[in-house]
Amino acid sequence: MLKNIIRFGCSAILGFSAALSSFSLASEIEGVRLYRSPDRTRVVLDLDDTVTHTMFTLKNPNRLVVDITNVKLKAAFDNLDYVTTPIGKIRTGVRGKNGLRVVFDLVNAIKPKSFTLDANERYGNRLVIDLYDIKKRVSKSLEGIIEQDNRKIVVAIDAGHGGEDPGALGPGKIREKVVVLQIAKYLKKLFDQDADFNGELVRRGDYYLAHRKRTDIAHSKRADFFISIHADAFSSSKANGASVYALSTKGATSAEAQYLADKENRADLIGGAVSLSLDDYDEPVAKMLLDLNMRDTLLSSLAAGDYVLKNINGLARLHKKKVEQAGFLVLKSPDIPSLLIEAGFISNPREAKLLSSSGYQKRMAEAIYRGMLQYYLDYPPPGTALARRRSERRLTYVVVRGDTLSEIAARYKISVKSLSRHNELASKSIRIGQELNIPQR
Repeated sequence: MLKNIIRFGCSAILGFSAALSSFSLASEIEGVRLYRSPDRTRVVLDLDDTVTHTMFTLKNPNRLVVDITNVKLKAAFDNLDYVTTPIGKIRTGVRGKNGLRVVFDLVNAIKPKSFTLDANERYGNRLVIDLYDIKKRVSKSLEGIIEQDNRKIVVAIDAGHGGEDPGALGPGKIREKVVVLQIAKYLKKLFDQDADFNGELVRRGDYYLAHRKRTDIAHSKRADFFISIHADAFSSSKANGASVYALSTKGATSAEAQYLADKENRADLIGGAVSLSLDDYDEPVAKMLLDLNMRDTLLSSLAAGDYVLKNINGLARLHKKKVEQAGFLVLKSPDIPSLLIEAGFISNPREAKLLSSSGYQKRMAEAIYRGMLQYYLDYPPPGTALARRRSERRLTYVVVRGDTLSEIAARYKISVKSLSRHNELASKSIRIGQELNIPQR
């Protein structure tokens, strides 16, 4: 009998310990975030531990139901902005002892996907719920398929990061995703003001896009060139200077290039893109598609990068004096030349202050625009309006602080005498904001 009492006592203790352990291990939903992008609405639940969940949809009316086990709700859904989303309301309720049911009342039908993300250096554990819009199929007109003659050159402008991925963080809570979007918008405006170009923003607002989605958007816009803008950080706050990168199909050209490429590529882990990246292709096919025609595309990227780098050199100190190469995923489009531009190091206090200035952002955009214009004046794509009338175009340069006539002439590989005569200058004195016409070589 004593043995039975001991056995019963041990069982009770073990049962109580298991229940206590189950209770103590319950995860907590500490925050809720919502992001709207052109093709989906993303809801992120910030957790202090891992969870398991199931999901299903209901019709008449449309609803999405997410059941999460062993979790406690410590955040509120009330403050989320549902405008422009397919969500009418979100309801929650306790399910079982430690479960939670989240019900999305939907205005429109959606295609849902969900996945969990482990904690990393920036975020804790997360449950991500994506509500993809269901778009009506439309037939493509013949006009959209026929190659147009005398067309504009299309430049896809990609502002890095976005949404739950803020990118690098600088002093005073300066966020990379904000700075680069502002530069991208200024750059788009410059291209749109040029009769021979059309700028297309890849990311228009504060939402996350996976790397492959960014290049997909560039393809959908039939882009001639892809520019990805960043303002990254390094392990040392002393690192400074702007850089221009092209894709490397082998190794990175410097330790910094490898560091930055690895950091940018990890952004897909932050956004959860890895869980979705093989929906359309298996890995061998995806790799083969990315590597096709890369050689010619890379040569064009490197050539354009030289022009952009020379123009940035008149504005910012260069971190490296040549176009670097690294394995950035966002540059891996086999048929679109592409560059990744680091506008500066946001981890450097001085450069962070510059990067947050609208004046500097505009000047950086102008430097990139001028570099691309010079490249295309020398290598205009066949069938474009610029190819037909490039001899009529006069290349211009706007003087910025610190410029000298001799430095400008050297940058464009022309003589000071030629530059002075072309602009009818009486002396070598120039002023900030002055527009100089650059003679064609």
